[in-house]
Amino acid sequence: QQMLFSKVASSQQEQGLKSTVPQLSDQLQIRRNMNTGAISTSFPFTSADLTQENGVLYGVNMHNNGLVIFDRYTLENANMVVFAKSGAGKSFTVKLEALRTMMMGAEVLIIDPENEYQKLSDAVGGSYIRLSLNSDVRINPFDLPHVIDAEEADNALRANIVTLHGLFRLMLGGTSAGQSIGLSPNEEADLDQAIIDTYARAGITSDPLTHNSTPPTIHNLYDTLVHMDGSGPSLAQRLRKYTTGTFAGIFSQQSNIDINNSMVVFNIRDLEDELRPVAMYIVLSHIWNIVRSEQKKRMLIVDEAWQLMKYDDSANFLFSLAKRARKYYLGLTTISQDVEDFMGSKMGRAIVSNSSMQLLLKQSSSAVDVLSDVFKLTEEERKRLSNFPVGQGLFFAGQNHVHIQIIASDTEHQLISTSPNSSKNRQGDNMMTNGYADPNELF
Repeated sequence: QQMLFSKVASSQQEQGLKSTVPQLSDQLQIRRNMNTGAISTSFPFTSADLTQENGVLYGVNMHNNGLVIFDRYTLENANMVVFAKSGAGKSFTVKLEALRTMMMGAEVLIIDPENEYQKLSDAVGGSYIRLSLNSDVRINPFDLPHVIDAEEADNALRANIVTLHGLFRLMLGGTSAGQSIGLSPNEEADLDQAIIDTYARAGITSDPLTHNSTPPTIHNLYDTLVHMDGSGPSLAQRLRKYTTGTFAGIFSQQSNIDINNSMVVFNIRDLEDELRPVAMYIVLSHIWNIVRSEQKKRMLIVDEAWQLMKYDDSANFLFSLAKRARKYYLGLTTISQDVEDFMGSKMGRAIVSNSSMQLLLKQSSSAVDVLSDVFKLTEEERKRLSNFPVGQGLFFAGQNHVHIQIIASDTEHQLISTSPNSSKNRQGDNMMTNGYADPNELF
């Protein structure tokens, strides 16, 4: 890349050898002017370095034992993707970053499909919101953001209607078969008019001054559809499961959650599999409304993101967040253990392209092939990726990447580990390395 080539010293091997030893004897007498960029490629004592004066400590650079300290908010965007097979340490790593990012003054929002983050949330006094059909938690997808940007305020209603279209394609099309069936053009048109009319009946129009009115609910949309011509009654019939049927309550009433906290975790583990994609979509939409309402430094963690990538509408919505996050000082962290499903989606690859940071922990053999193509890994990196011990991986930031060992202090480990081994007595000297927990005991 630097246009620097080496050539054999034909018939001058002895002179070439004597010219390279430290005797200041140039017996070849071959000279060429070079700029510093080109000559630096021949300097042997360098390695990739990812150390900034300010930022979060991620771990140790295994090439030179330097610290990997990085501020993701200084990059082109603050997004990050984390790929790893089960048990490789991805949740531990993300929780560690979340804890340290909070110390830097950022708010952390988490979508938790597997109850991984409650211990951390309790430790820092966060809000832990458990979504289930039996809980009292309610989130109204018709809520509008109180956006601070005047231009976006004029477009807030239209943008939310577009978001609702994606949601109702998930809800009305069905998700149990692994993909959303979708709506016909006539159904889309009738649904669009019904949503507009439902907002209008609640006194909400495109005028930003009306956006503080109490928003309608899915119940109100159901009533609008029932009394429409065309496909309205049919759509209402399919929507009834969420108004008076099995899934009634949780998303069909006014919102009652307070997320005014430095850490907020949305737990969706107890929701039925069919409802999970819908719940993740609604929670993401609710978080996005909050992000646009008040601009401050935030991190949004979406665990098990492959569940969103299975459906076009939820995948598109997540990609939209990744593209627009920087404007609102938001860093999106997308986590997945199912690399093939995630990268098999067009939006999955687009999300990776819109993430300035990537962390690849230990992978299955099939996942290595996929990631090697995307990240242009060397043969040596391919071998390492399938053989990394727990807590080691390839850390990409901008144009640089290093082999990293994630490290945590003993106190951090106690706060965030969900491993059965975390209850061990960790006071002995053999459990510590220079004030940090032994990496082999972290996960």
